[in-house]
Amino acid sequence: MAEVESFTLDHTAVLAPYIRRIAVEQGPHGDAISNFDIRFVQPNEGEIPTAGLHTIEHLLASLLRDHLNGVIDISPFGCRTGFHLITWGEPAVADVAHAVRESLAAIATDITWEQVPGVDEISCGNYRDHSLHSAREWSKRILAQGISLDAFSRVGV
Repeated sequence: MAEVESFTLDHTAVLAPYIRRIAVEQGPHGDAISNFDIRFVQPNEGEIPTAGLHTIEHLLASLLRDHLNGVIDISPFGCRTGFHLITWGEPAVADVAHAVRESLAAIATDITWEQVPGVDEISCGNYRDHSLHSAREWSKRILAQGISLDAFSRVGV
């Protein structure tokens, strides 16, 4: 089996919340694709409930694109402690953190249920499993803790 970087990370050494660039890979035509670890919850100490994580995912899919160019995908970790963000190019960690903070701030205070994309039977494969209330509370909690620019020490919080 191929080695996956995420499974070689010492999850006991990181200090969430943080943003970490995992890797930059070059496509066959020279295009750079960046992979980021957007960690909201300390591994093995907690997790975002599924409904709240699902709603955060749908909102970040849209909101991040408003604040950061080149977003390809944002997908939750199965452990429910954060997300993988895949982008074109090589955005700075500080720029990604700014976009994430702005997006979480909108979720925490501004977004209404009517603004959450993809929450009906046609546009979501599990549309009943959403919670804007949970998404708001977790966004507030993450912002209150501060999002570090380093996975192993609290930087830029």
